Amino acid sequence: MVDNDLLVSYGWTEAVSLDYAEFIADGCVPARVIRMDRSECDVATPTGTTRARCPRADSEVSGLCTGDWVSIDAESNVRQLLPRRSAIVRSSVSGKSEGQVLAANVDTVLICTAADGDVDLGRIERMLALAWESNAQPIVVLTKADAAVDIPLDEVQAVAPGAVALAVSANTGAGLNVLTAMLDGTVALIGPSGAGKSTLANALLGQEVFATNAVRAADKKGRHTTVHRELRPLPGGGTLIDTPGLRGIGLWEATEGIEKTFSDIESLAERCRFADCAHDSEPGCAVRAAVDSGALAQRRIDSYRKLARENAWMQARTDKRLRAEREKVWRDITKQHRQMYRERNSRH
Repeated sequence: MVDNDLLVSYGWTEAVSLDYAEFIADGCVPARVIRMDRSECDVATPTGTTRARCPRADSEVSGLCTGDWVSIDAESNVRQLLPRRSAIVRSSVSGKSEGQVLAANVDTVLICTAADGDVDLGRIERMLALAWESNAQPIVVLTKADAAVDIPLDEVQAVAPGAVALAVSANTGAGLNVLTAMLDGTVALIGPSGAGKSTLANALLGQEVFATNAVRAADKKGRHTTVHRELRPLPGGGTLIDTPGLRGIGLWEATEGIEKTFSDIESLAERCRFADCAHDSEPGCAVRAAVDSGALAQRRIDSYRKLARENAWMQARTDKRLRAEREKVWRDITKQHRQMYRERNSRH
């Protein structure tokens, strides 16, 4: 284990040391990415925080993200990306069939939604699927509780099986003690602009670290205050990553995340008469019976189907991209062989 209080404050533990010891190249030391800036990044090392140079985008070490564990050499060059224990990944905003890592090596995901605005259950379910798929533990946080007239905490808890839903106020401190007691390891905040993520982050950190802005009064929507993902040590131990507001939350290969988000539907489906039940009009459908009795909201089954269709489409698109890449490799190999034979024949 690295004997350094600073690196420990950024998440280095004996377990992490055991996991990564064999991966760290000779002459290098472990470091954690605090913030990314294209070709450079801020990292925490055993001797302090420093600026490190990132490899070229076309190198084997690419796609670094805040929260990553890396190794750096004596000249502060990132040499290795150490295996990720978890990662929050959404589909790329560019529309390409590839995932975008929002944060790496995260243990707890705080899904933030403003209680004084439109509490969109479908969006919460989407973020839950994202969080569960990352291999982290989600907590749904209804922020700005002091400004809300009616907080639909029971409704939110109902769509978050396996997770806890809390109402908190960063201004008054209500609920913060309970939330702080639940935080574990590296904590990432996700949610739309105006959800109060940066205000909550400052409250958890105990100081004004991240800039904040008021939302527009007309539509309760916020401006992008946080523009970088940045990792900071928490005063009680662990670390925190604040992320920019998410306009779009496209899923990326989130089959397990969807199953956990809708574990109530998955459990009901096990009691259906037919194993391939579509939960539509089949006889003996336990899911349909739950909807008809009012035990399960129609909105929830609609949301489940929507996310499942989107996930299936994304998987098919990814498979198509991988197939195209393999075909390109074989075309290149064939072209090289043909060129080799032409050159050989021209010499005879």
